[in-house]
Amino acid sequence: MVLVTGGAGYIGSHTCVELLNAGYDICVLDNLSNSCEEALNRVKKITGKDFKFYKVDLLDYEGIDKVFSENKIEFVIHFAGLKAVGESVAKPLMYFENNVGGTINLLKVMTKYNVKKIVFSSSATVYGDKSPAPYVETLPCAAINPYGRTKLMIEKILQDIYASDNDWDIALLRYFNPVGAHSSGLIGEDPNGIPNNLMPYISQVAVGRLECLNIFGNDYDTKDGTGVRDYIHVVDLAIGHLKALDKIKNKVGVVIYNLGTGQGYSVLDMVNTYSKVLGRPINYKFVDRRPGDLAEYYADPSKAERELGFKATRTLEDMCRDTIRWQEGNKNGYRG
Repeated sequence: MVLVTGGAGYIGSHTCVELLNAGYDICVLDNLSNSCEEALNRVKKITGKDFKFYKVDLLDYEGIDKVFSENKIEFVIHFAGLKAVGESVAKPLMYFENNVGGTINLLKVMTKYNVKKIVFSSSATVYGDKSPAPYVETLPCAAINPYGRTKLMIEKILQDIYASDNDWDIALLRYFNPVGAHSSGLIGEDPNGIPNNLMPYISQVAVGRLECLNIFGNDYDTKDGTGVRDYIHVVDLAIGHLKALDKIKNKVGVVIYNLGTGQGYSVLDMVNTYSKVLGRPINYKFVDRRPGDLAEYYADPSKAERELGFKATRTLEDMCRDTIRWQEGNKNGYRG
């Protein structure tokens, strides 16, 4: 059985679909702080399969222990954590307590129950701003915001655990910017409040839920002045987690992979492609940069292709089309 922490979230729910379709038994742990249980009901509808859900916070050690005591868990895919760069700059202590403290609790319980195989949801933000794109896994890491530092710190904790006990097998997945939605239109990205990520912000403006897209900065040293990112379809990303899970079934120690496309797109590229697929313009305006944001980053995904057999196949148009299907069918998200 695979325990999916944060499984009701955006990437977690899509990964649950792929796990179930691949024949895995799963259980989900999520505190629903930035997710909705309805997403899990939709996962069950898509797959026709049932699974246990525990509303548990990773800061609740006894709650995590109960999940492990009631299930025969063999693997953990660890998504749960706070993820907004700007918020992390404003509230660093909250991010370190939640992301690092919660992960330590999870690892303590895993150790207690002798569960020593984990796929960790890391981030491209661990690379920082000192190295030019494309990012390769061998670059030195120097995260520049508290969110990225929590991810990097957890990577270091996992590496130290392996150094102390070689029975562990650990995959650290540094992924770039997930967008899109499941082709059914039943699950997608549904953040609370004003979205921190670009694609749900665009899509909520498109359906009239928000009035205007704020583009944070148009004076970066990029082709059109807006930030450049490597956008990967969330279903491709979910499949990457299954590939990593297959990898750690064997004795591999600690392995690190970028999950991205290797292609950088600017914010205006995304807005224009979305408008083209939608068939009408998106209302936007330029505002000041956000603290902690980088001008440009995208992956060198060749190691994941070489060692995992993973390659993202869905196009930017696919990402936009699937997002439109999700948002137009769920104008107010899961709470609609």
